[in-house]
Amino acid sequence: MTTELRVLDPAEWDDWFGTLELAFGGVAEAPEERVLWRELTECDRSIGVWDGGRCVGTAGAFSFRLSVPGGALVPAAGVTMVGVDATHRRRGILTAMMRRQLDDVRAGGEPLAVLTASEPEIYGRFGYGIAAFTTRAIVDTGRVRLSVPEGVDAVRLRRADPATAAPACEAVYARRVPARPGMLARQPGWERLPLLDPPGERGGASPRQCVLAERDGEVVGYALYAVKPEWTYAGSEGEVVLKDLEALDPVAEAALWRFLWSIDLTSSLRINSRPVDSAWEHLVSDVRRCAPTRRDGLHLRLVEVGAALEARTYQAPVDVVFEVADAFCPWNEGRWRLTGDAKGAVCVRTAEPADLALSVRELGSAYLGGTSLVSLAAAGRVRELRGGALVEASVAFGSPVAPWLPHGF
Repeated sequence: MTTELRVLDPAEWDDWFGTLELAFGGVAEAPEERVLWRELTECDRSIGVWDGGRCVGTAGAFSFRLSVPGGALVPAAGVTMVGVDATHRRRGILTAMMRRQLDDVRAGGEPLAVLTASEPEIYGRFGYGIAAFTTRAIVDTGRVRLSVPEGVDAVRLRRADPATAAPACEAVYARRVPARPGMLARQPGWERLPLLDPPGERGGASPRQCVLAERDGEVVGYALYAVKPEWTYAGSEGEVVLKDLEALDPVAEAALWRFLWSIDLTSSLRINSRPVDSAWEHLVSDVRRCAPTRRDGLHLRLVEVGAALEARTYQAPVDVVFEVADAFCPWNEGRWRLTGDAKGAVCVRTAEPADLALSVRELGSAYLGGTSLVSLAAAGRVRELRGGALVEASVAFGSPVAPWLPHGF
């Protein structure tokens, strides 16, 4: 091979991004998307593999802060824009990029790396585990009734231009981040992502619309959505397409759901991504007619086991020794003693006998509290070496709310 792996020169971005587009089928991104991703790309954290004068592999990382159990915002590398040209597959290019990237993440002091996977089977071999799931649904709003709590009528709903309302929506979003593991604190520039609405990707739906929920003059929630008109011989069968919804309290959230349920000339609501414990499923009269489906959302890797486990809190006292396997990042291998509770944690290397044996991939899956160590043990992915240690650790690692990634990157 004559390939060269190097940090991306900003002048080469168009060629680099073009290679990524080819890896994903060759359909060019809309101009609006391309401009945004160009401005968000951190070129000093992006790498490419070049064969002569042609880019054949791409990978990047964003500098994120990820919410974890306990509410802390932990530095995390958002792995993104990973692709290899079909002409250069099976040559070790992806492995080389993952190797370089994780070495750089470690050198930069970020204890976590996260990604969304185009193909979930790819990243397990590099130590990533599925840490958060997401729910999608198509609700038959013509037949499914919504039962809302008292006080909904006191919430004022107001239409607003999405761009004009963006600061108020971002303020609500920022207050929600520490309350749910897996959410990203949006850095400058990322507030533009919810507004991205290329006409060619609307699929016949309207431009993005925004409704604000207000109480006593304060914005306490918002919904971003579109309406896709549909007419049949029998009448209107339009669809509401939900893009984003956040609220500061259950009543404000219910008011927004009721609004989406009752938009004229529509008979269905498409929910593209919500937490697996989202409140709407408890408000509906018939969940079967909502057809909820679950899929993987956030994949997470512990880059530094000790620092990562110390960065979160634990919902019950825990004192456990892990025997960690990590062939791809061998600095993590060995025994780690974790002691912690709801106030904090310490995780250090130890020579004490191990209580649980697992790989870094399982730690990644359990890290945000969305997957229990007990369920991983049932699949043979965690071995209990001390009686009672599995339940102790599984309870401690849990989260009262399900982790969720609101948007991709």
